[in-house]
Amino acid sequence: MSLNYIRNFYEGCFHTLFFGSVRMFFLGVLGFAVYGNEALHFSCDPDRRELNLFCYNQFRPITPQVFWALQLVTVLVPGAVFHLYAACKNIVQEEILERPVYTVFYIISVLLRIILEVIAFWLQSHLFGFEVHPLFMCDATPLERTFNVTKCMVPEHFEKTIFLSAMYTFTVITILLCVAEIFEILCRRLGYLNNQC
Repeated sequence: MSLNYIRNFYEGCFHTLFFGSVRMFFLGVLGFAVYGNEALHFSCDPDRRELNLFCYNQFRPITPQVFWALQLVTVLVPGAVFHLYAACKNIVQEEILERPVYTVFYIISVLLRIILEVIAFWLQSHLFGFEVHPLFMCDATPLERTFNVTKCMVPEHFEKTIFLSAMYTFTVITILLCVAEIFEILCRRLGYLNNQC
């Protein structure tokens, strides 16, 4: 792996790397603080362990931390594959502009990141919604026949709503940065072509 490529990579993709790091820090530190003990404090009426667990699994089919970690890893894969390939082939950043094949592959990797972020945004909105309500109505029919629906209290619902909004914001900012990156590479490519004429 070329040190020159690594230096050029950090100069060219600083915003993506920086924002990914901020997102990872935010998720790791604050995500654990907000969502870390959610299952323990999720309580239903009547407050029985098996009912609480059953209803919590309805409320959260996947924990938000796991979802966002998967999102972060998935979104980083296309860029990582391209940059790993470029580093192994000793391709410097300017060669990406000089050779149309590299430019196209790079733009495809950024478009894949955009597509993955949009899919993650859609999944997040369907899994978690845009607001965490203080009460969750659980259908407990499969567990007990004495009652159909039970009320469950969601702990720190307001904090979770704020964190959820922040994660949506991170996704939107990442999409905008990817679009800006495509425009940047296209403008630089056009500038390179104009300088060649």
